[in-house]
Amino acid sequence: MPDLGLEVLWKGRNFVRLLGGLWTALRISLLAVSISIPLGMLLGMLMTRNNLVLVVLTRFYLEFIRVMPQMVLLFLVFFGTTRWFGWNLDGELSSVIVFSLWGTAEMGDLVRGALISIPAQQTESAAALGMTRPQILRHIVLPQTLRRLIPLSINLITRMIKTTSLVLMIGVVEMLKVSQQIIEANRMSSPNAAFGVYLTVFLLYFLACWPISLLSKTLEKRWS
Repeated sequence: MPDLGLEVLWKGRNFVRLLGGLWTALRISLLAVSISIPLGMLLGMLMTRNNLVLVVLTRFYLEFIRVMPQMVLLFLVFFGTTRWFGWNLDGELSSVIVFSLWGTAEMGDLVRGALISIPAQQTESAAALGMTRPQILRHIVLPQTLRRLIPLSINLITRMIKTTSLVLMIGVVEMLKVSQQIIEANRMSSPNAAFGVYLTVFLLYFLACWPISLLSKTLEKRWS
């Protein structure tokens, strides 16, 4: 049987350390999602307003975040703001800020798309029946918007969890960083450790994201 290098996982607390790294990635992504969802909903509503200034500003923010790689944003926040403003941000807080900015932009565009997908005839008919604007929002617009958004926002969580692997570049000890430390520490005694450790990392990411992905697909089928 080929040596897969899996034995290094059971040396000391290596596997527990990997789980701790996974929890760090989950914590960063869940904090970012909890911040970006309400801010994204506000941004999406602003993007649908008939106000040229708001449209230009929100569109600029969305395109800036989309064009700029997350790695560059991490460096700007972690290294750049420390030099510019003189404060001391740790890697995890910088990661939450960057992923919140990214998630807000993505969520805002999802909200905008969900709002404009509702046929105008529905709101016009409701207004003709005497419903006020708050009533139209509460009974017609918001229920349909939320049904469209929930599966998509759940899918955003999986994307964030996977993208948190970038935070090792600013010193955050998440799962990929821990795996590198384990491989380096066992480089001489277990030359094949990289295969076994990275295979385990893949499986842990899969186990973390797969149930969330299934939930998203289930909701999409139920509400389609």
